[in-house]
Amino acid sequence: MDPRNLIAIDIHTHAEVSCWNPFDNYGEEYDRAADKFFGSNRRPTIAESVAYYRERKIGLVMFMVDAESNMGRRRIPNEEIAEAAAQNSDIMIAFGSVDPHKGKMGAREARRLIEEHGVKGFKFHPTVQGYHPYDRMAWPIYEVIAEYKLPAIFHTGHSGIGSGMRCGGGLRLEYSNPMHLDDVAIDFPDMQIVMAHPSFPWQDEALSVATHKPNVWIDLSGWSPKYFPKQLVQYANTLLKDRVLFGSDYPLITPDRWMKDFEAAGFKPEVMPGILKDNAVRLLGLGTPAA
Repeated sequence: MDPRNLIAIDIHTHAEVSCWNPFDNYGEEYDRAADKFFGSNRRPTIAESVAYYRERKIGLVMFMVDAESNMGRRRIPNEEIAEAAAQNSDIMIAFGSVDPHKGKMGAREARRLIEEHGVKGFKFHPTVQGYHPYDRMAWPIYEVIAEYKLPAIFHTGHSGIGSGMRCGGGLRLEYSNPMHLDDVAIDFPDMQIVMAHPSFPWQDEALSVATHKPNVWIDLSGWSPKYFPKQLVQYANTLLKDRVLFGSDYPLITPDRWMKDFEAAGFKPEVMPGILKDNAVRLLGLGTPAA
């Protein structure tokens, strides 16, 4: 990916449909609940997503969430996403996702994804994967990520998945309290940790951890910027201006909508290029950000 040819880098997009495996409709009620919560039922293929971003000259980081142990649902293959990234390396970067419950076997997979498939980071979703981020069962996977000095994105805050379902679909929001990442940031200083989303209802906790731990970042995905908490915008304009990242949560929120609302959300003009692209360039090790 050459950032000089891009207007922005979206650090947070999802693979929703596999073209390698048949659709797994087990647990499809979680999709419907998320559709209702976000007001969107878009399910593009990986190729369709790449074409959408290429048309807009926006780079994208794409991943799925491996929650096979907790959700019982077949994942989209990491290799499918990595292959698409290799074929579209001018615009796309692949992150992997490995269920933390897989322990040492998961660590072996993480290493293989890095060494053989060029994966550049990893995604975790504590609520959906059913674990506390500080649980030592995940340590073997974290150790591999830290060894290669790669970033890891962790979902934080409320989740649209399970929202409105009976018992929230059995998914525990508390797993995604960003304060749980404090221990991880201490024990893995070589792993750059990205806290995904405005972390409602724990926004202050997220800002505290990111301010205190220099290996912790925040991505702004999952919300329209016009709904961001005031303190998040304040910190993005000041103390955390170098560690806040543009993310949309596509296809649930489009970059078109996100960037339009971003213009009027109270961000200082001088910090906006960093949020949209330059900070991601540093996180991803892409070199010179200037267009």
